[in-house]
Amino acid sequence: MESPERRRVTVRGVVQGVGFRPYVYTRATGLGLAGHVTNTPEGVVAEVEGSAAAVSEFCARLAADAPPLAVVDTVDHRPVPLRGGAGFTIVASRSGGPARTLVSPDVATCADCLAELADPADRRHRHPFITCTHCGPRFTIVTGLPYDRAHTTMARFPMCADCAREYADPADRRFHAQPVACPACGPRLRLLTGRPPGGEACADPVAEARALLASGAVLAVKGLGGYHLACDATLPGAVAELRRRKDRGDKPFALMARDLTDVEALARLGPEERELLTGGVRPIVLLRRRPDGPPLPGVAPGSPDLGVMLPYTPLHHLLLGLDGDPQGPRLLVMTSGNLSGEPIVTDDAEALERLSGLADAWLTHDRPIHVPCDDSVVRVCDGEPLVLRRSRGYAPLPLTLPLPVPATLAVGGDLKNAFCLGEGRRAWLSAHTGDMDDLATRYAFERAERQLESLTGVTPVLLAADLHPGYRSGRWARERAGDRPRAGVQHHHAHVASALAEHGLDGSRRVIGVAFDGTGYGDDGAVWGGEVLLADYAGYTRFAHLAYVPLPGGDAAVHRPYRMALSHLRAAGLDRAPDLPCTAACPPTELRVLETQLERGLNCVPTSSMGRLFDAVSSLAGVCQHAGYEAQAAIELEGAAFGAPAAGPGYTFAVRVPAAGPVVADPAPVLAGVVADVRAGTGRPVIAARFHAGVADLVGTLCGLARERHGLDTVALTGGVFANTLLSSACARLLRERGFTVLRHRTVPPGDGGLALGQLMVAAAGHVSEHPHRGGAHVPGGTRQSA
Repeated sequence: MESPERRRVTVRGVVQGVGFRPYVYTRATGLGLAGHVTNTPEGVVAEVEGSAAAVSEFCARLAADAPPLAVVDTVDHRPVPLRGGAGFTIVASRSGGPARTLVSPDVATCADCLAELADPADRRHRHPFITCTHCGPRFTIVTGLPYDRAHTTMARFPMCADCAREYADPADRRFHAQPVACPACGPRLRLLTGRPPGGEACADPVAEARALLASGAVLAVKGLGGYHLACDATLPGAVAELRRRKDRGDKPFALMARDLTDVEALARLGPEERELLTGGVRPIVLLRRRPDGPPLPGVAPGSPDLGVMLPYTPLHHLLLGLDGDPQGPRLLVMTSGNLSGEPIVTDDAEALERLSGLADAWLTHDRPIHVPCDDSVVRVCDGEPLVLRRSRGYAPLPLTLPLPVPATLAVGGDLKNAFCLGEGRRAWLSAHTGDMDDLATRYAFERAERQLESLTGVTPVLLAADLHPGYRSGRWARERAGDRPRAGVQHHHAHVASALAEHGLDGSRRVIGVAFDGTGYGDDGAVWGGEVLLADYAGYTRFAHLAYVPLPGGDAAVHRPYRMALSHLRAAGLDRAPDLPCTAACPPTELRVLETQLERGLNCVPTSSMGRLFDAVSSLAGVCQHAGYEAQAAIELEGAAFGAPAAGPGYTFAVRVPAAGPVVADPAPVLAGVVADVRAGTGRPVIAARFHAGVADLVGTLCGLARERHGLDTVALTGGVFANTLLSSACARLLRERGFTVLRHRTVPPGDGGLALGQLMVAAAGHVSEHPHRGGAHVPGGTRQSA
């Protein structure tokens, strides 16, 4: 007879709150094993005893057959003394010790719960908080580890006898589903109306909320990670009023559609978009509009895309209506509950105060949100998802690093801020925080950083920040560093390093990093943004860049693209004649001041930004003269290019190869070509398409020069400009045709939302220098700074 064996098994990863313990229970009892399983801060720990063959099979298949929401990093097991006994039990969680397990992101309502939600015979029929082990809130309600109800914001809701029985039954899909509740014992939904908001308006808050939306009202709706502002997207007056109240400018609103049929009427859907819309994450998916679709005035003026998501909470499904419900809105504007520039509101009292000028009513409830989490934003590029904002549904899933790093906090940038914690071979990008110029955003940053430290058990010994001396994120790092070292990381080097880390490259060989964005602080004090770097984690060489032109008035040039067009024309030696759209858009008084400013160099920092060149061409072609939100001019230029007929060859940059120093790409011939086409009456779509083709050709030329000189054949395309799928596709196709290996972002945003990952890798590389070299020489990756 085979001798019995007992093993202690530790499973690390996303293994709490995803049905892992009942899975272990079922697997162990099915193999006739005795023992127990529990949650601990380091993961799920089980002891199994039985025949050696059964124990071996248990350990071998544990990760392979894990529940769908589980992410198993490691399974470690070791022999322990026999204890005997019969049966397998699930024991209470153990606390204490360092946190080494992971928390699941919030997950969209599953099909089983939706079926119960719509079933009049089910005790959770129309329950706005229906959930189970396979769906519902996770990250946004966790207050500590191990992940048990006592460590969530559901701790205040004692379970009724029915829910407690389900919670304790390993055979039930609600076994240890921490947010489990029902109408008898769960959170309560309320509809508050008036300014200031009054008490409960009705016995059926959802029905009344739907009626308000249908009448044109704006509602504040409490979601998983914060409040949304919602209105009926098919009512132009309601959309315009929400835009006015929120001070939204022309920035597109996100939409929430009842089902895929409603989405198909608006936009083109491929299989990848369908999978994103209907999966467990349910991000906002950027979709190309149908030319024959409903106009939806005011939803996304000037944008070629619509940002659409499907319902992901029970409350969303109820708000948009179940089958058989009275007719109501099937398409809602669903935008973050805040004023433009502020963080999303999560606190109920704060929502009543901060949203009092924005909402007509509040559909709220008493389950607290512990950590804010905006909706994620994704688009499809060449058949693969490209994450543009990594937040709900993705955070706090970890990233696997190609190299071990010390416990490090990288604070990211000031726009689209997301920070990154890392230790060993694991890193955690935070949820989207927002723009750090708002005080409330900085407070939200601090709360989120403390929360992520608590959940991961990482106590940073090294801090990393952007080199820009005025960044608020960098100032925060300086103020919090104490005696811990800080590393300053050049902006575009961090972008390239982020791409390397996402693709698992260890940095042993440099890559050609094409880093195109709007703004980044350069080593020479100029505003960089059209860069080709030869880089690894340890450092970089500036191989090539766009020719410098003046950035007249800083932010004024960003908000008024015609200023950038006039600056580029002057640098190219081209006449700023009144017949050009950019000249016509500039008021005469401003034009005179601008000419003087450019002549004398007043408040004109030099820039090599590709993002600003996109702005200039967008203005010069007559596409966009005023940018009400970040990258509006470039986004509309991309949209124009998609509608182009056969455009012919792209515009050509002049490439200067000096004897020493970086290669310079001069856009003067491009500007001349655009001017000629404008005066010839060439359509905007053709001009836009020729410009995109010209930029792609430039990337191919510069990468070819880098290969000739340095023997490198791997290219990383990074920076916010590569959120442009038309440009990204053209560059990747051309480079691959020429034999290059191309790295593009997929799960980490190419823009500043992915910056912190690169900062972390560069800082951890440990190659630092007090006085980095300038110009074309190799620059060490991080500049060590004292506290």
